[in-house]
Amino acid sequence: MYLPQDSIRKKRDALQLTEWEIHQFVNGICDDSVSEGQIAALAMAIYFNGMNADETISLTQAMRDSGDVLSWPKSEFDGPILDKHSTGGIGDVVSLMLGPIIAACGGYVPMISGRGLGHTGGTLDKLDSIPGYQSTPDNDTFKNVVKKAGVAIIGQTGNLAPADRRFYATRDITATVESIPLITASILSKKLSEGLDGLVMDVKSGNGAFMPSHAKSLELARKIVSVGGQLGVSTSALVTDMNEPLASTAGNALEVKLAVDYLTGRHRDARLHEVTQALAVESLLSGGIAKSLDDAKQRVIKALDTGSAAERFAEMVRLLNGPADFIERPEHYLSEAKIIEPVYAPDKHLDMYLSEYDTRSIGMAVVQLGGGRRKADDTLDLSVGIKHMTPLGTQLSKGRPLAWICGNDRCKVDIAREMFLSAMTFTETALPPNPVIYERLTR
Repeated sequence: MYLPQDSIRKKRDALQLTEWEIHQFVNGICDDSVSEGQIAALAMAIYFNGMNADETISLTQAMRDSGDVLSWPKSEFDGPILDKHSTGGIGDVVSLMLGPIIAACGGYVPMISGRGLGHTGGTLDKLDSIPGYQSTPDNDTFKNVVKKAGVAIIGQTGNLAPADRRFYATRDITATVESIPLITASILSKKLSEGLDGLVMDVKSGNGAFMPSHAKSLELARKIVSVGGQLGVSTSALVTDMNEPLASTAGNALEVKLAVDYLTGRHRDARLHEVTQALAVESLLSGGIAKSLDDAKQRVIKALDTGSAAERFAEMVRLLNGPADFIERPEHYLSEAKIIEPVYAPDKHLDMYLSEYDTRSIGMAVVQLGGGRRKADDTLDLSVGIKHMTPLGTQLSKGRPLAWICGNDRCKVDIAREMFLSAMTFTETALPPNPVIYERLTR
């Protein structure tokens, strides 16, 4: 007979759990035979004492297998099943471009994404800006969209890794989220339930990142690459910079417009383009679509330059009940804030250089405007945000805005402006730019 408290006691005493014990505990999470208190106790014991590689693999497998694992018959899907995951950041709109790029290159992307919480934005919140877009279709509709468009970006359904949903909810309220084995199992259980052939991770590092240090970001990237590979999925990771917003814009509808501009070639932020292209290259390599870095890069460039990636995005939106002409007329469908005002640097900083962002504070300024959540059930104002943010290293000049604040409440706009200004550091001389990509990890 299995007793959950025996597993809690073992992990409390820093002993290794067996595969059987881990699977029994996860089964108990699903059938409610394990209590909330027992989940919290085991999570805290793991937080302090960790898990070795075998335990992490067993936990990932158990949570993956707690619900449906999708399958993609080769008779219907003639390319690899690929996806990416980001640990989140400010202006990180990569998923909206990356999925269509991979699809245009011959892959299939069943991307299951989440909502934002805290200072980071969520892909599903961005897609909610598109009128009619159905982000929670049934599995048959999901598969049909992936088959026809090559990509479908949706939310987690009730039957994919259900154990992780309950486990994570408990971790979130017991200060045990920041555990690398638990983060690894949480991310991979959901992603591997998609039935992937290849996965690429974007692990953020910097003052706007989820992980507290570069060393921890690198450790998480290594762990995910190792566990994903050992579970049969070609997995690679990039450790990328989040010491400034990835894009010049932060906010849900604003970022969707930025993604459309990127795909259609109207405008491409340099840092955003570098990360998107690098992740797309990794995806094509992991799926065997490209044989070399140069081959993969040329395929990505072609997908963008020919407009085929934009066409995939448009088809995905149409098939998921969004407007058929969305990519041609995004301004017609995306809501716009009533107040759009420039933010200027104080006169004392003119001719100085913008040298540092407190990136997390910029995310919290968007939350202040109503564009992010303070708690899970908050209703978002999808139209608000900050756009045209000045890149680090820019020399300030009179009359040139640092950014534009977009909001619908005068008080919130004024507070967000002060938060944004307080998030910046100015120096007399320009500082060296941050690398955009720090590390590339493969098995």
